[in-house]
Amino acid sequence: MTHIISKNTQKLAQNVELLAPAGSMEKLITAIHFGANAVYLAGKRYGLRAYADNFDDDEIKQAVAYAHERNVKVYVTLNIFAKNADFADLADYLRVLEKANVDAVLISDIGVFDFVRNNSNLKIHISTQANTTNKHAVKFWHELGAERVVLAREVPLTEINEIAGFCPDVQLETFVHGAMCISMSGRCLMSNYLSNRDANRGECVQACRWQWQVREVGREDYMPVCEDERGTYIFNSKDMNMLAHLPQVLNAGVVSLKVEGRMKSAFYVATVINAYRRALNAIAQDAFDDSLIAELNAELDKASHREYTTGFYFDEEQSRQYYPSSKATETYKFVAVVKKVNADGTITIEQRNKFVLGETLETLSVSADTNKSFTVNFCIDEKGQTVQVCNKVKQILTINCPYGLLAVGDILRKTV
Repeated sequence: MTHIISKNTQKLAQNVELLAPAGSMEKLITAIHFGANAVYLAGKRYGLRAYADNFDDDEIKQAVAYAHERNVKVYVTLNIFAKNADFADLADYLRVLEKANVDAVLISDIGVFDFVRNNSNLKIHISTQANTTNKHAVKFWHELGAERVVLAREVPLTEINEIAGFCPDVQLETFVHGAMCISMSGRCLMSNYLSNRDANRGECVQACRWQWQVREVGREDYMPVCEDERGTYIFNSKDMNMLAHLPQVLNAGVVSLKVEGRMKSAFYVATVINAYRRALNAIAQDAFDDSLIAELNAELDKASHREYTTGFYFDEEQSRQYYPSSKATETYKFVAVVKKVNADGTITIEQRNKFVLGETLETLSVSADTNKSFTVNFCIDEKGQTVQVCNKVKQILTINCPYGLLAVGDILRKTV
């Protein structure tokens, strides 16, 4: 069935920002290659993903230059909940970001907001960590000087639409895909309490995804924590997936569609951004139908994920918890990235995970040659020697490939 897409929705799909996570330079390059209009990243300080690779000061400058050359924006996170000592070096860091020409910073702490507003000319986006759930809060942030507000995941589409009408001059950003936190907008003390790693300062240990038991005071035996017989991971959230509902999200009034995942792999970024870019392009061309949705959701299943949910966007009653396990499902593995497409029916690749001669690989491409399989029956290294077992990470290899539309930056994958 073809979905009826209005001319206005088609125009929105053309203009909306697809915002990708960039936990490293490789992931930034990957996101841009597969169709992101903007990326968000963190420096070595002040961000909420302390265990991502992140970017030092020089790398931020390089990342922004690379992105801007390709007409892609870069947003830098300053979204920790700050302590007094955090302000000692903040002014110097803001100068680094200004000199790098970043497009905006993401902030959740009102003290950091005030400091940035008074000590820099940087544009400010309010992070989802600020827990903005209503139109009056959005209006408040805008009147203080915020350009954009990233709404809390808990805001339903009907209320997003109301916020957009109430605050027409504010840019609204919302998450459409990725992991969800069990706590309101990620503001949680469980990790800090159990492991002394503060989720509100970028060090979450994801204790909510552990398997739990409880013990009544005075008893020796433990009881499993469960809502029913399916499992004990009652704190373990499903992953968000709004691909099938993108027209409704666009019509709600958002300007930016955000994908979660700075701690995820480059393969995850490639798979998800590619699927959402293809979906948006189809909406813009009035070609968004059930067949394409099924195809793209099958693509999303190939990236590491938990069972999917639409989160809080709709009023429908559904479980948002993932009962069977804390582990994500992974059916495909990132094998290689294309470095060169040769005229003789071969491609030069940079290897990422093991594959062997005779094995079947699959393409992930920005071209029409995506999601196509072929058998590797020719593989040589840089010295021209045949390689039977390809297991050296980042080794440069040349293999046969029948698909001439592949491009530098495309990916090869295989079933697990």
